[in-house]
Amino acid sequence: MAKNYELLEHTADTGIRVKASDPEGIFRNAALAVFDIIAEALPGQKATKPQKFHIKLKSENLEELFVNWLNELISLSAAKGLIFSGFKKIKLDGSGLEADITGNNVSGYKVNAEIKAATYHELKLEKSDSGWIAEVIFDV
Repeated sequence: MAKNYELLEHTADTGIRVKASDPEGIFRNAALAVFDIIAEALPGQKATKPQKFHIKLKSENLEELFVNWLNELISLSAAKGLIFSGFKKIKLDGSGLEADITGNNVSGYKVNAEIKAATYHELKLEKSDSGWIAEVIFDV
């Protein structure tokens, strides 16, 4: 499957640039990129029954909401021992977000990297002529 992101070179951390046609797509593609960086499914491994969560966040602006969304996913993943791969019904409403997500037990994955947090360092989230683009650096 084609990736909706590219890795950005950064001295001690790692970053991504994601593109999408709308803000919801940016949030989805960034979340997919995070877990694509963290882990890859083990071949031949049977997937566990996905666990479902409903995320609801409020922030001052879209950039803060974007960072909070990624950090919520990262912390929930670590706390529950899950790798998230399903991001359905992402709904943005000004300074709020609601989303239904699904994740599987980390035991079915090879963990490649630990992402501690999304940062505001060099954060970019903007509408362009061809859609939306976001860049975010992660503390690893």
